[in-house]
Amino acid sequence: MIELYLSKVTESSETETAGKMYARVSYKQSMDLHDMAQHMAEHNTAFSEGLIVGVLTDFVKCVREMVLNGNTVKVGNLAIFKATVESNGLEVLYDAQSDKVASATMGVLKEGEKTGAAVKTIKLLAQSTGDFTREELKKDVKLSWTDKTKAEIAAAKGTTDGGTTDGGTTGPTDSGGGDNSGGGGSNSGGGDET
Repeated sequence: MIELYLSKVTESSETETAGKMYARVSYKQSMDLHDMAQHMAEHNTAFSEGLIVGVLTDFVKCVREMVLNGNTVKVGNLAIFKATVESNGLEVLYDAQSDKVASATMGVLKEGEKTGAAVKTIKLLAQSTGDFTREELKKDVKLSWTDKTKAEIAAAKGTTDGGTTDGGTTGPTDSGGGDNSGGGGSNSGGGDET
């Protein structure tokens, strides 16, 4: 189950989201490769935790190598890993005044420059696929408020029941617990960044 809390955008913000509250995921713990290997080894596998750690470590190295070589790596029913760039807005390919050409390099254009480095920065993009697409996740997810948020809701209602009168949990069929398109916990721009 995924637990949520509410985060309020500061009212001094000069955007349409100022003062609004958005649901955020309350992460329980951060699991590294060793934690995942231990978890996998507990699933009645013939492989030891140490062997699984080794395979996962090599897998991570190989995904990095393939992505840096310009490939996409699809891990079925999880994600497609690929490199993406945040780019500068070039006006021309060659600027005779500054004798600068568009270059396949990283950097930030200075004010007034029409050409130069094409790329501001490079990022790893993990795009969900298969059983991990948004539509599939919506079918399977179960959402609930954290205990602290339940108490805050109860206080706002003037009750002391911990906010459980509304059930506190939403399942896959709840239409109210879906997307946070108002600027919530993720960047909207083509996938989840890692």
